[in-house]
Amino acid sequence: MLAAAALTAVLALTATACGPSDDKAAGDAKPSATAGGQSDDLPALPKGIPTQDLEKWKKKWKEGAWKNWDKDQWMREARDFVNPIIEGHWKPDTMKDARSSDKTLATQGAQGSAPGGISSDQGVTDPEPRPVKAQAVGLPYHDNAAPVGKVFFDSPQGHMVCSATVVKDPAHPGKSNMVWTAGHCVHAGKQGGWYRNIAFVPSYNDKGLPATQVNSAPVQDVAPYGVWWADWAQTSSQWIAQGAETGGAGAPYDFAVLHVRSETGAGKSLEETVGNALAVDFSTPQVKSIQSMGAWGYPAAPPFDGQRMYDCVDRPGRLTIDAQQPTMYRIGCTMTGGSSGGGWFVRGADGKAVLISNTSIGPSNSTWLAGPRLGPEAKGVYEALSKKFAKKG
Repeated sequence: MLAAAALTAVLALTATACGPSDDKAAGDAKPSATAGGQSDDLPALPKGIPTQDLEKWKKKWKEGAWKNWDKDQWMREARDFVNPIIEGHWKPDTMKDARSSDKTLATQGAQGSAPGGISSDQGVTDPEPRPVKAQAVGLPYHDNAAPVGKVFFDSPQGHMVCSATVVKDPAHPGKSNMVWTAGHCVHAGKQGGWYRNIAFVPSYNDKGLPATQVNSAPVQDVAPYGVWWADWAQTSSQWIAQGAETGGAGAPYDFAVLHVRSETGAGKSLEETVGNALAVDFSTPQVKSIQSMGAWGYPAAPPFDGQRMYDCVDRPGRLTIDAQQPTMYRIGCTMTGGSSGGGWFVRGADGKAVLISNTSIGPSNSTWLAGPRLGPEAKGVYEALSKKFAKKG
């Protein structure tokens, strides 16, 4: 409990920001030019669309062409990501009714010594951890876990939801528009392509309203800092090539970074708006050096309903899905689907929370969670997205 309290404390605001009730730019600002001078133009055109047909294509997309999930129309490759803003698409009722993105199911994995010796984590699976009961995060969320929120997206199965975290952008110190989540929250992996209408809502349901009140609640209570649409998403090539809904395939590389912009066109960055963004640790520390690690998110599958934020704090163990791929972190936790993509945090050397992983997989009985180690591949994804927008904002 003391470890949980300590981690929660370092997730609180670390910079001055407008409170949700005072942040006019978040909820009711009139559309204007976005930060960095970007327009509503798509970052890239799908293959086969001539440049002169852009506006016509974009109009059809917003009018419902995005609902075409034919295999030939499902944009899959990294370069094919498109996600134009559809104003009003994510409203309190559609956000409330979004279903959890089913967690990837993992097998136990074989226990044994790592090839590199007993001090190495590679190739090892520790005994299954005891379940740690998820604890409700204190209200309001903007005071206790400002960088945490929900990612909404559309899939062939309908409106879906994951969790995510605002992270720092090395190209824009103090003014980040970057969000960390799981790869399976933005791309279907081996058998599919990019999901659509991907948007981030920080401090979702800030006051913890029950589900029965969310539909009729003022939008500023449900999305206190507004809705932020992804204008680019970056995930690992391994997830795109291997990722699957079950069995844990691709899970050691199940991470993604979004670059977002406000639906209203508000001028301030996401980091300035919520008042905080977390650094990301790509050093992949061994589990023996970590005393406690916390996972935050919005579990949406029973017995949870996706309307409240929870956390689990535990000392991590190791889980190996494939001996040829990186070993994953694993903690005891009873959070269910919907918590996928939520950040895993440790206390950094400066006392501040640092993002070290994200929720990827867990068993069908929801007794533990596992997340990827953020090594060179994750750092490459992160730096590539930062570089892409380095001159834009």
